[in-house]
Amino acid sequence: MLSVRVTRPARREHDAKHPVRHFMRRFGRDEDGSMVIFALFLFIMMLIVGGMSVDLMRFETNRARLQATLDRAVLAAADLDQLQDPESVVEDYFDKADLLDQVTSITVTESINSREVTATAAMDIDMMFMNLVGVETLEAPAVGTAFENISDIEIVLVLDVSGSMNSSSRLINLRSAAREFVRTVLGNDDEDRISIAIVPFNAQVNLGPVLRGMYNVTYLHGVPDSNCVDLPPSVYGAPGMSTSLQMPQAGYFDAVSSTTQNTSYVAPQGVSTGNVFCRLEQHNIVRLPNNDIATLEAQIQALTGGGNTSITMGMKWGMALIDPGSRPMFSALIAGNHIPGHLAGRPYDYTRDNTLKVIVVMTDGEHVSSHILDESNLYRTGLSTIWRATGTDLRYSNFHASRVNATSPTTICNSRPFYVPHVNQWHSRPWNGTSPNTSLCYDPAAVPSGAIQQNWEQVWQNLRVRWVAWQLYARALGTNSTSRTNTFDTWMANFTSQTNVGNMNTTLQQSCALARANGVVVYGIAFEAPAGGQAQIAGCATSPSHYYNAQGLEISSAFRAIANQINALRLIQ
Repeated sequence: MLSVRVTRPARREHDAKHPVRHFMRRFGRDEDGSMVIFALFLFIMMLIVGGMSVDLMRFETNRARLQATLDRAVLAAADLDQLQDPESVVEDYFDKADLLDQVTSITVTESINSREVTATAAMDIDMMFMNLVGVETLEAPAVGTAFENISDIEIVLVLDVSGSMNSSSRLINLRSAAREFVRTVLGNDDEDRISIAIVPFNAQVNLGPVLRGMYNVTYLHGVPDSNCVDLPPSVYGAPGMSTSLQMPQAGYFDAVSSTTQNTSYVAPQGVSTGNVFCRLEQHNIVRLPNNDIATLEAQIQALTGGGNTSITMGMKWGMALIDPGSRPMFSALIAGNHIPGHLAGRPYDYTRDNTLKVIVVMTDGEHVSSHILDESNLYRTGLSTIWRATGTDLRYSNFHASRVNATSPTTICNSRPFYVPHVNQWHSRPWNGTSPNTSLCYDPAAVPSGAIQQNWEQVWQNLRVRWVAWQLYARALGTNSTSRTNTFDTWMANFTSQTNVGNMNTTLQQSCALARANGVVVYGIAFEAPAGGQAQIAGCATSPSHYYNAQGLEISSAFRAIANQINALRLIQ
């Protein structure tokens, strides 16, 4: 039998033709190289993981930078003291950080006393090592919201109650709009954070006895419910009102006398008794800060119209009730139970955080020149030449020195220097209830009985300025209609100073500028007002968006828009 033996040299000859296969077989049988492969694998894995850590550190560094920039930007943009456009503020922050292209959205929500700014950004970061496992980039997102609000709010409604408000249902529409405003603003004020004061104005502002008593008012004439003062020009140079500054009480102009007079005691012809400079009604006085809805609504509903228009007077007293300099006075009013105790500490500082001050000034007219008692005070205090009968008669006479002839004792005796208007006669003594005997001598040294010489405060307590000028001077000294008119004009000029419309416009804008400079938000409503009034109110408002030109029932829309801006924040909270 033939046998064949395969020898190893034959396999080596075969392997010599395939060296790679030979090497792999040997490597497979040789265990010396197994740890090298494992170590190489671990090295590669560590390299990848370490690279991923570097990528992630780079990612987090850039994300943190993006988020920090966004946080600073929205905080600055949401600041209510920031006057620039909020979106521009955010973009400026990113631009300075060379990240402007990364901003994806900016949302701004504003109300009268709040601002919310939300912004988002994103940055694509290239991966150096993670791309080895298929991740080429990572997106770094950033989002932030900043919200600043004001929850302590002081509001003053400065409302026109001049005679023109009685026309075309203006006063009716005002009452409805202002009551709705009060309900809207105070409806969610569960924490007593909002206060509302009301300043009605015509040619004057009737402070009421309580508020007037807080100021240094001079030349008091004691007319019931007449608590108006003539403001010196100096008060318009500051936002507040000094309680120590001497301010004269306004004269008694066109109000009906509180004494019983016969029909001869009438105003001069052509002068309307409805042209009242200081409304005497109790319900037309300044209403101190409150937050009781029912009380404020009742006060608004009771407003009545009459007299001329002085917007500057209303605005000035509105600022006085919001100026922090009035805080000591408010403390005294709280102690006297005239202001609710929870309003302690008001008016707050202009710069106090979380505080908003608002004035809403509304008029249907424009400035009208009116009279005040002569600023020289010659006819505000001291003895007058006017006498009043005592007892039940209470009628007046006036001494005229020009009617005394001092040439001789006889001419003095025959002088008749006391004019008595209700009988249109000249007498030798003041009226005391009866006419003197025609033969009674005038005796300058005699002390008349049955009549009392009045001081000027007493005169203005009972008589209108126009009545005095006409009845006691014009009728007495005039010889015909022309001379009587001229004499009336002369004595009106003696008794009074006339306000200048140009000066009224100037002082109004002074007060409005001081309000804006101190952060007070001024809303202006021109309610069917003429062009002059529209211009003054538009110039007073904080900005064009704070000015409303309302017709008819649009006044409700104007008040509603303002109230809703205030109320928007309270709904967010």
